[in-house]
Amino acid sequence: MPRISILRSRVLGFPGRMAAAREPQLVQPPKGTRDFKPEQMMVRKRVFGIVSKVFEQHGAVSLDTPVFELRETLTGKYGEDSKLIYNLEDQGGQLLSLRYDLTVPFARYLASNKVTSMKRYQIGKVYRRDNPSRGRYREFYQCDFDIAGQFSAMIADAEVIKVVVELLDSLDVGDYQVKVNHRKLLDLVLASCGVPEDKFKSICSAIDKLDKSPWDKVRTEMVEEKGLSPEVADKVGEQVSKKGNATDMLAYLNAYLGESQNATEVLEGMETLFGFLEAGNCLHRVVFDLSLARGLDYYTGVIFEAVFTGSTQVGSIAAGGRYDNLVSMFGGKEVPVVGLSLGIERVLLILEEREKANKVARTKETQVLILYLGKNMHKQAFRLASELWAASLNVEFDAIATSKLKNKLDMAGKSFIPFVVVVGEDEEKKGVVQLKEIVVKKSQEEENKQKEEIPRNELAKTILSRLQK
Repeated sequence: MPRISILRSRVLGFPGRMAAAREPQLVQPPKGTRDFKPEQMMVRKRVFGIVSKVFEQHGAVSLDTPVFELRETLTGKYGEDSKLIYNLEDQGGQLLSLRYDLTVPFARYLASNKVTSMKRYQIGKVYRRDNPSRGRYREFYQCDFDIAGQFSAMIADAEVIKVVVELLDSLDVGDYQVKVNHRKLLDLVLASCGVPEDKFKSICSAIDKLDKSPWDKVRTEMVEEKGLSPEVADKVGEQVSKKGNATDMLAYLNAYLGESQNATEVLEGMETLFGFLEAGNCLHRVVFDLSLARGLDYYTGVIFEAVFTGSTQVGSIAAGGRYDNLVSMFGGKEVPVVGLSLGIERVLLILEEREKANKVARTKETQVLILYLGKNMHKQAFRLASELWAASLNVEFDAIATSKLKNKLDMAGKSFIPFVVVVGEDEEKKGVVQLKEIVVKKSQEEENKQKEEIPRNELAKTILSRLQK
């Protein structure tokens, strides 16, 4: 066989006789996206169930919209954040983009279907060409709840904030507060400081960064990028630093803004809102915060943001507000809408870290594990599992050797499977099974109750009755 020259070996990609084969490089998911492990999916499934239940308690119907929209549907709705929209190429020539949130698609749905009154919720993925960081991703779920239609002043706004409080309390996230403001009120404050009207939106976008950036950095943006004079920027900084309870802030703003018709109308509306929130037993969660701006262009009235104040640093965990002009942008009638978006990924981060600390990591919903002894018991085990499946129980089955029974019981405890059924040839002949109930302590130590012999035909009824206790 002719020798392969060193030069030829290099051309063919063979580095030499002694070189070891390269290990294949592991392929990771794209930056800003994640895979979810079984234990994470268990938490997510439970949380989505709680969220849907709260939304449905308030009479909302479920809705879904395409994950991508016509590009013109999304552009011009998000202010400076429009640069974060993912654009797509389409072979048919349409200009498309991945949805940035669930709010604009909902407004488009109302307009295109000529719907003027609706209470809806939607749970779905959205996409943002953002810089990933802790609790901030490029692909993530949002959970939205919106009320569209004419309602008595502020009652829909109050219900939406009440839903935020119910969600976060039901999910047991820990300490949080709901910051509340009003876009028209913020505009009045900016005008009082000397901000030109044509700069309101851009200055609001800068103010919106105060929860992530120090005032000096935001001030520099206002002056050097937005063209605001240093004196006006300082006045803005003084006013947006003010926050407190509803009573004190209303008193301050009534004195500061005087008795102009616009100010009186907005402040009376805020007073009405806080009255509803007090009646709904959630005012104690609210802080009236003038620094809350919500930089998105479509907000027209009340705005709010729930912020986690516990040990896990995640920032905002829910936000929303009133947007009365968005539907008419799509050619439909003007439909007033107020809604919320739950930052479910950040909530899940809080809950996942808590479960890790408690060493609780359930990965499956299995209620019964069938362990069968003997080479000829496969069919009988499948028949028994089928009987329990027919009774709406979640069942797995597995073959064991007698010496491995303890290991299987330990596995059931660590997987939080409450019942183990052991069946062999002797049990099959007698028409019984051995039933073990697993008690799992918080420390994940298992205690096996003394085994019981249960008649085969009573097994499903016995397990169901004990699960209901």
